[in-house]
Amino acid sequence: MVAMVASVVSASAVSARAASAQNCTNPVPSGSPVDLCIKASDLFAFIVPQVGVALAGGNTILGEGGTLGGWGKRSVTLRLSAVNGTLPANSVPLTITRSGATGDDFGAKRTAVPMPSLDAAVGLFSGIPLGLTNVGGVDALIGATAIPTVTSGRLSLKPQDKAFALSYGVRLGLLQESSLVPGIGLSYMRRRVPTLNVDYTPNNDTLQVQNMSLTANAIRAVISKRFLLFGIAAGVGRDEIEGVTGARAVVNETISGTAQRAVITLPTLSEKTTRNTAFVNASFGLSIARIVAEYGRSSAGSLRQTLNTFGGHQANDAYSYGSVGLTVRF
Repeated sequence: MVAMVASVVSASAVSARAASAQNCTNPVPSGSPVDLCIKASDLFAFIVPQVGVALAGGNTILGEGGTLGGWGKRSVTLRLSAVNGTLPANSVPLTITRSGATGDDFGAKRTAVPMPSLDAAVGLFSGIPLGLTNVGGVDALIGATAIPTVTSGRLSLKPQDKAFALSYGVRLGLLQESSLVPGIGLSYMRRRVPTLNVDYTPNNDTLQVQNMSLTANAIRAVISKRFLLFGIAAGVGRDEIEGVTGARAVVNETISGTAQRAVITLPTLSEKTTRNTAFVNASFGLSIARIVAEYGRSSAGSLRQTLNTFGGHQANDAYSYGSVGLTVRF
């Protein structure tokens, strides 16, 4: 029995090592231990879903379900979204003398990952009249997303240069909201974040995920209805989150009594995950301007095994997220 358990544990470790090494299959530069590459890959795999969930958010335009109702009609939403995330907390040593890859525990500390954005919808087509509503309306969607610097323990996440990144999409109205009919719409939005750097700095070493680009393709189905000053909306969706980055390590250690400093460039890392999401919105205000609050839940993505661990959390856990914003129609 003991032998069987040991065999299962060993097989699991081999499987995790293989999954973690998928980004490290290219020849690593001479003198660069694969352990550093796998640590960078696991760290990247742990961060991408969290930033992606904050980026995608819930409703495309807070508080709205159907389209705006025709050419020239517009809405603008100033939004702050955040995911209830977990970021590494432990100090894991980095070394160039380790002969193979070894799993360490980065730990995890609960940290909100914020994502402010400005989203706009512009009416293109009012749709075809059908009773008390219209069907087939079309809106163009555009947006700009920023990300502030986030610091948690040994890890910092910060934009590299540009202050924001542009997003775009389209919304199709299945039903136009009226006094008796709710608004129902389908939307697609391709969101991006500014180029990021992620620095993990245990002791006097640095493991840097640099020039990180991340996109989220968000598909949403939403129903909404206003009742005088109050409004509700609810929806479901699917997110395809993809990240690509470079990586490098700066390691300072003493070998045979001599202090040495190594700067190691690692292979390009990439991660892709698909997740389901569901959310509710509550709004208050006049039809021209409304304050909106949102709560949502992004389900766990496909299992991404890692050789290194994160305090009992997985690289593709489920996450809760929320948003607050002001939506103005004109």
